[in-house]
Order: sequence, then structure tokens, then C-alpha cells
Amino acid sequence: MARRSRHRLLLLLLRYLVVALGYHKAYGFSAPKDQQVVTAVEYQEAILACKTPKKTVSSRLEWKKLGRSVSFVYYQQTLQGDFKNRAEMIDFNIRIKNVTRSDAGKYRCEVSAPSEQGQNLEEDTVTLEVLVAPAVPSCEVPSSALSGTVVELRCQDKEGNPAPEYTWFKDGIRLLENPRLGSQSTNSSYTMNTKTGTLQFNTVSKLDTGEYSCEARNSVGYRRCPGKRMQVDDLNISGIIAAVVVVALVISVCGLGVCYAQRKGYFSKETSFQKSNSSSKATTMSENDFKHTKSFII
Repeated sequence: MARRSRHRLLLLLLRYLVVALGYHKAYGFSAPKDQQVVTAVEYQEAILACKTPKKTVSSRLEWKKLGRSVSFVYYQQTLQGDFKNRAEMIDFNIRIKNVTRSDAGKYRCEVSAPSEQGQNLEEDTVTLEVLVAPAVPSCEVPSSALSGTVVELRCQDKEGNPAPEYTWFKDGIRLLENPRLGSQSTNSSYTMNTKTGTLQFNTVSKLDTGEYSCEARNSVGYRRCPGKRMQVDDLNISGIIAAVVVVALVISVCGLGVCYAQRKGYFSKETSFQKSNSSSKATTMSENDFKHTKSFII
């Protein structure tokens, strides 16, 4: 009896397992697969492979690009969007002839086919990474600077993928990342950051005068900005002192002139003349008022 009950229990478990598998296939559930990563250089070709069972007559294939909104790439046996002109289908796979940076992202292929248990659905996900060469970097180089001050040169590229590293050149000669390893005739006070593209002189000197350019480089390519000249001059202390002395002399001469005018009474004479002029005007006005009143009474 115990053996029979065990056999019955095993049969029931097998039946439940078969039903579960049928439900699994009928409603399109599929086991997770390892995600593919395809790397391609911009303007070259890439193949997005769909790792699913062999294609049959009744198979239905769809490709979608995932993101904030899902868009069709291959639907109803036709490539969609701008893929029509620069891609082709090879079995279940998409061959992109001219990859652009906007193509980067996640793609999913979906293959459905009827089976004994219902509609069977297989899915596969592919991530496309597009490598982009740097563009000509933008370089900020001051045209002039005073010796002994802090000066920073900047270089940046926003298009390269992966992010490029930066190298600075002076008069066409590459500057070392560690200036102390170079010649003693050059200023060794600068700091170069190859990640951010900055070149900073803690105490710039006349030796740093020259033409500077920056190069952005990654695994795909490199570009360099046009050279810009930076002129470093010493602070002209004697000229500043001379200018201060001249200004002080001008102020002193003006003050002496005012004192001399006050002593000679130029300001007092002008005041008395204004008072006499105002009194004469008042007398003339009173006489005119009297004549006007007299004519009115007559």
C-alpha cells in the first residue's frame, strides 16, 4: 500500500510539472539568457545577432530598441526608420552597414512560433556600444600673463567615447605629465591633468612664453586644437612707481594753485562782484515797480 501511494504521488507531481511547462510556453515565458554586448566603431558596420532556435516558415520575428520609449526596428518583415537605407537582415540578425552614435543602446529580438502547447516566444537582448573618435578639442589659452602668477590652460572634448585623455604641447613639443623628469631649462611648476585636460602653472615665468596646443586621444583616434601663443611678461615695478609719482605731483600742483588763488583773493573778489551785481538788480527792480504803481494811480 505504501509503495502504491508513493507511485500515485509521483504521478501527480509529474502531471503538475507538465501543466506548468505547458503554461510556460503558451504564454511566452522564456528562460533568462546572458546579455550580448556588441562594440562597433562609428561609421563602420555591426551585426546584432539574435540567439534563438532556427528560423521556420511559421516563425514571426520582431526587433525593438529599448529605452524611455520602445521603438520598432524590424516589424512585419520590414526594417523600420532610418535602418531601411543602411541595414539588412541576415536570417534573424541585423547587419548595420553604417553605425552612428545614435544607434547605441539596448535591442531585443522576439521570435514567436506556434507549438503543441500554444504560442512559443523566445527573446534575446543585445547591447550596442558605439566607439567615437574625439572631435577637435576646445582650448583656452590666455594671450598674456604676468610672471609669478597662477595661470590655467583648459582643453575639452565632448564627443569622444570612451572619454579621451589629454596631452599638452609647447611649440610642438610634448609636455611631460611629470615636469621634473624633463629638462632643467623649462619651468617645472606646472601640473597636467590628463583626465580633465587642465594645464596649470603655479608660478608662471618668462620661460613659459610660447605656442600651446592640446591633443585629445582615445582608442579610436585623436585630434589636436590649433596652437595659441601665450606671452609672459615681468611685472614693471619701476613703471608703476613712476606713474604713482606723476599722479602725486599733479595733485600737489593743483593744491598749491588753489592755495595761491585764495591768498591773492581771487575767490573773495568774485564774491563781492556777485553781491554788488545782485544789489543793483534789486534796485532796478524796485524803481520799475514804483513807476508801474504810479502810472496805475494816475
